Amino acid sequence: MSWIFIFGFALSVFFLLMYFLSKFVNHMKMEQNMEIESFKDSLIDKDNPVGLTGEELEKMKQQQAEAQAHLREVISKIPVIQKDGKFQVDMDAVRQQKAAAAKTNGSTGPATGKN
Repeated sequence: MSWIFIFGFALSVFFLLMYFLSKFVNHMKMEQNMEIESFKDSLIDKDNPVGLTGEELEKMKQQQAEAQAHLREVISKIPVIQKDGKFQVDMDAVRQQKAAAAKTNGSTGPATGKN
């Protein structure tokens, strides 16, 4: 029976401390001119982490899709070979592509920057 009195006393002390804590937090918010945002407002939407509006978000998604398509296209043009179980850039093919590009552009050697 005595544990009920101890439990009641502990609960009353707990709620008293919670009351003082809330008063202190309210006082500090007013003193420092702060606003504490709710936890729900601080949750990040995985589809919209920066809080853009609907139109801005769709525009950003479209730009990212175009950039990824361009990146896939550029990466697909890089010649690779499989050597020792790993994919590596085929440097011979890269040199041949550079030489072919130089011939089509009309230059025969490296540019010196002098006219």
